[in-house]
This record gives sequence, structure tokens and C-alpha cells, in this order.
Amino acid sequence: MIFNICLVIVIILTLVMILGYNRFIKANNAVKESTSAIDVLLKQRFDLLPNIIECVKGYAKHEKTTLEELVKLRNSYNSNGFSVSEAEKIDKKFVPIMALAENYPELKANEQYLSLQNNLVEIENKINDARLQYNSRVTTFNNLVESVPSNIVAKTFGFEKQELFKANEDEKQNIKVSL
Repeated sequence: MIFNICLVIVIILTLVMILGYNRFIKANNAVKESTSAIDVLLKQRFDLLPNIIECVKGYAKHEKTTLEELVKLRNSYNSNGFSVSEAEKIDKKFVPIMALAENYPELKANEQYLSLQNNLVEIENKINDARLQYNSRVTTFNNLVESVPSNIVAKTFGFEKQELFKANEDEKQNIKVSL
């Protein structure tokens, strides 16, 4: 009789661990999927960059260093793969480039630039949506890591909290473009 009770308890605990583990796998895969979505959108944005840079170069020859630095960051990101901190570094450099157009009325009226800018705005909106979804999925995952009883499964199998996308202090400030 006691053997049967122990067997039932072991079976129940095993099922709880398996179900908990599977919840973590699904949540972790959802985070990875969101990461990949952001990566794809950033790649699209980066693919637009050479065209935007060439277009802006014609109007802002003295901004060459900033543009070259942005290209280096883009190439670094492409070779190093996704990371929240790398994406944030690029965002920090990218915003002032787009703000440069405000200082060049001829550029703002250029058809090619307007088309590129519209594509970029669309991609930026998608990136923001993807980041919101990423943060939502990371929060769900982190809740599993921290809440009882799933935290037992997390500790057992080594699942750890993941990093949220967040704006750093520089990104919270108004953009100042000086020429």
C-alpha cells in the first residue's frame, strides 16, 4: 500500500516536472522567435542603410564620420549576431542620422529619400512592435523562472531570467543634431 502511494507521488512529481519543463521550453522558444523577428527587421533596416547613407552623403558631406561609424556598427552587428546591447548601440547612432534630414530641406523633398524614409518608418514601427512582443514573451518566461512551483523546475534545469529591451538614458533625451 505504501509502495503504491509512493509510486503515485513519484509519478505525479515526474509529470509535474515534465509539464513544467515543457512550459519552459515553449516560453524559451517564444523568446527565441521574438529575438529572430527583431533580428530580421534590423537586417531589413540595415539593408536600407547603404541607400539612405548614399542619399544623405550627397547633402551632408561633412557628416561622413558619423555615417562611416554607423556602417561599422552595422557590419559589427551583422558579424556578431543578435544582442540587446548591440541593437541598442546601433539605435543610438541611427536616430541622429535620420534627424539630419531636418537640416537639409532639399533632401527632405528628394523622392528617393522620401521613399527610403517611408520604408524605414514602416520597418521602425515593425521593430517597435517586435520589441514589445519580445518584452512580453521575456516577461512571461521570467515569471515562470521566479514563480512557485515553476521556479523549482527552472533551478533544476538551469533556466535563468532573460534581458528585456529597455531604453538607456541617452535614448530618453531629445535628439540634438549639430552641424
